[in-house]
Amino acid sequence: MPLALFALTIAAYAIGTTEFVIVGLLPTVAQDLQITLPVAGLIVSIYALGVTFGAPILTALTGRIERKPLLLGLMALFIAGNTMAAFSPSYELLLVARVLSAFAHGVFFSVGSTIAADLVPENRRASAIAMMFMGLTVAIVTGVPLGTFIGQTFGWRATFFAVAGLGAIAFIGIAALLPSTLSKAAPASLMDQVRVLGSGRLLIVFAMTALGYGGTFVTFTFLAPMLQEVTGFAASSVSLVLVLYGLAIAAGNILGGRFADRNPVKALVWLFAAQAAVLVLFSFTAISAIPALITLAALGFLSFANVPGLQLYVVQLARQHRPGAVDVASALNIAAFNLGIAAGAWIGGLVVASPLGLTATPWVGALLVLGALVLTVISQALDRKPEAVAQPA
Repeated sequence: MPLALFALTIAAYAIGTTEFVIVGLLPTVAQDLQITLPVAGLIVSIYALGVTFGAPILTALTGRIERKPLLLGLMALFIAGNTMAAFSPSYELLLVARVLSAFAHGVFFSVGSTIAADLVPENRRASAIAMMFMGLTVAIVTGVPLGTFIGQTFGWRATFFAVAGLGAIAFIGIAALLPSTLSKAAPASLMDQVRVLGSGRLLIVFAMTALGYGGTFVTFTFLAPMLQEVTGFAASSVSLVLVLYGLAIAAGNILGGRFADRNPVKALVWLFAAQAAVLVLFSFTAISAIPALITLAALGFLSFANVPGLQLYVVQLARQHRPGAVDVASALNIAAFNLGIAAGAWIGGLVVASPLGLTATPWVGALLVLGALVLTVISQALDRKPEAVAQPA
C-alpha cells in the first residue's frame, strides 16, 4: 500500500476518535461545565447532526475543489475544531467546536474513499478503502479508551488537544505524501440527493439504518455514567470496559459482513432481533459487574454487525430503484447512521432526565431496534413481490 494511504488512515483514526471519545468523558465534561448529563449528551447529538447534514451539502459545494487542497483544508478545519473544543470556556462554544469538527468528518469520508481507491491499481481498490476505514475501527478499539483515560487523568480538554495533535500529524502526512494530481469525479448535485429521497424503498432502508444503529446509542451515549452509577465500576475502569466494547465492535464489523454477503436482509432480521433482545437483557444485567461485561460484549458485537448488511442492502436497492445515483444513496445511508446517533443520544437524554433514569436506557433503545426489525420484515416482503419493478433513475 502507498504511504499516502497511511496518511488517510491516520486522519480517519483521529476523526473516529473525536466522534466517539466524548461518550467516555460525559460525566467529566458535565461536572466541569456544570451541566446535567442529558444536556451533556446533546454534545453527541450535535456532532452527529453536523455529519448528517454537513456531509451531503458540503460535498456538493466543494466538488470543484482539487482533492489534495480540499483534504488539507478539511484537516485544518478538524484541527481548529478540536483546538477550539479544548479551549472552550462554555458549553455553547463547545457545541460550536464540535459542529466544525463534524463538518470536516462528513466531507472527509465522502471524498477520502474515492482518493484511497485512486491511489492503488484497480484490483486493490477495495483493500485500499478498507485500509482507510480501518483507522475508524481502530479508533473505537484504542483511541476512545485511550482518550477517555487521558481525559479522566488530565482533564477532558487534554483529550481534545491530543486529538488535534493527531490531526496535525495527518495534515503533515497528507501534505507530504498525497499526490497533487488526483482525479475527481463529477460531484453529485443536491438534486441527485433529492431524487434518491423520492424512492420509498430506499427511505425504508434509511429508516432501518437510523433506528437499528441509533437504538444502541440510547444506552451507549450514557454508558460511562451507567457503568459508574449503576454497575459500580470506578471511573478509572471505564476506559478498560471501553476496550472490551471496542474489540467486540471490531469483531462484529468483520463477521457481520460475512453474515450479510449472501442475503443481507435476512441477516439483518436476525441481527436486529438479537440486538433488541440483548438490549433488554442489559436492563437486568447492568446491576452486576460480570453479567454486565458479558452483555456489553454481545451488545458491542451486534451494534456494528448490522453496518455492512445495511450498506450492502441500500446499494442493492439503489441499483434496482435509482441506478443513476447509487453513490448518492450510499452516502445518504451514512448520513442515516449519524442521524440515528443524534436521535439515540437525544432520546437517551430524555430518558435519563425522566423518572425512568439511566437503567431504562437499554430497553428504550430496544424499542427503536424493534422498529428497525419491523421495517426490515416489511422490506423483505416487498422484495418478494413479483410485481416490484425498478423505478426510472
